[in-house]
Amino acid sequence: MSFIPIVLVTVRLVLAGSAGPTPPAVPARQELKDQKDPKAKERAMSFYDLTETSIDLQPAPLARWRGKVSLVVNTASECGNTPQYAGLEKLWQTYKDRDFTLLGFPSNDFGHQEPGSEAEIKKFCSLKYHVTFPMFAKVKTRGEGKSPAYLFLTAKHGEPRWNFHKYLVGKDGQVIRAFSADVQPEDPDLRAAIDAALK
Repeated sequence: MSFIPIVLVTVRLVLAGSAGPTPPAVPARQELKDQKDPKAKERAMSFYDLTETSIDLQPAPLARWRGKVSLVVNTASECGNTPQYAGLEKLWQTYKDRDFTLLGFPSNDFGHQEPGSEAEIKKFCSLKYHVTFPMFAKVKTRGEGKSPAYLFLTAKHGEPRWNFHKYLVGKDGQVIRAFSADVQPEDPDLRAAIDAALK
């Protein structure tokens, strides 16, 4: 009689060991889900997934412009290219009702030509060039400490070489093309690229 409990314990241990492999962890299931949805990672790599800071120092999710064509420009207030602000405003007025936006990112990266605060930049742009297109807080566009937007923009299309470098972003949030600082807002090639992206 004294051997019966031992036999039962042994049987229970054997049965417990035959339960099979441990179910996959939740992350593995998520990875499988992502494999079934090939656009999942693509959605996470869009310009419009990012968040920057507005010229008024408020969070500015770029998702606000998802589905639009965007022209992104690094600007400066004391540069030989600063008069491009006027042309950029005209470009914005021309296209803003056609799923297009123009996004200005002040930067002090080149020649220290944007030394002012965000409030000073906003006042200058408004009074001098009547800028109404969206503007952001000062950012780094090259080297260490690049803003999220410029990390994305420069990954495949190179860093800006001077103030008023331009990146054209498609409705899918991917960079279509970059234009050097000396390309004016009135440039026919730039306008043609915008028109093609809007189709």
